[in-house]
Amino acid sequence: MIFTPEDHTFVLCAYGQSPYLEDCLRSLAAQRVRTRCLIAAAAPSPFLERAAARAGVPLRIRNGEPGIGADWNFALSVAETPLVTLAHQDDLYDPGYTEALLADLSAARDPILWFCDYAELRNGQRVADNRNLRIKRILLSPLRLRPLWNSRFVRRRILSLGSAICCPAVTYVRPRVGENPFSTQMKVALDWDQWERQSRRRGAFCYRPDALMQHRVHEASATTAMIADHRRREEDAAMFRRFWPEGIARFLERRYARSEDQNRLE
Repeated sequence: MIFTPEDHTFVLCAYGQSPYLEDCLRSLAAQRVRTRCLIAAAAPSPFLERAAARAGVPLRIRNGEPGIGADWNFALSVAETPLVTLAHQDDLYDPGYTEALLADLSAARDPILWFCDYAELRNGQRVADNRNLRIKRILLSPLRLRPLWNSRFVRRRILSLGSAICCPAVTYVRPRVGENPFSTQMKVALDWDQWERQSRRRGAFCYRPDALMQHRVHEASATTAMIADHRRREEDAAMFRRFWPEGIARFLERRYARSEDQNRLE
């Protein structure tokens, strides 16, 4: 199937008053291949209304209690296109992001989702290489081979060793992932949970090994906050148990926890 720019929407998931939100919106507007864009939030605020008006994009409000899973499910539901990227308000997308996803998904056989490599933004600086990023790239390296995109065995082996896929780098094929695909019970590992459940299905996990977006790491980020209260360790352990016996799962979780240090700013 050939996908066109009319088939894709960026839905920017917004909350609070992020000082980086408008930078993210500008990066979406700067795509070489322009597609649709809107903002989704759990509750209205003058801050978001002003940002949406300045960017000239629609604002969709869920009018419910904040919750990551519910917010992401709502964000997926308000898009009217088959391809949706849930953009995180603190992150930046390189100009070639949409161009790459449309090309790869058009060439794929029965795609479920597409994702790319990423760099980090730390203290305003792009970091393209560190230990955490290298480990994730090694884990994902089998998917550099397009014939393996449709291999359930390969992607489940990758996921059994951790969540190497960067959530804001992902574009979903909505008809394949279904309604309300994100858990409302998990707070941190709901993306890994989603990949694990989708990995059981027939279809393609499409991977572009180019760093086409930048994920911001800062003290106010949701990931950093969750690591601070150790919720991540509890949910990571639960995820490893889906693949491994208890003893191996505990061993992997302890090793995996060391990567938490990469989300702390020096």
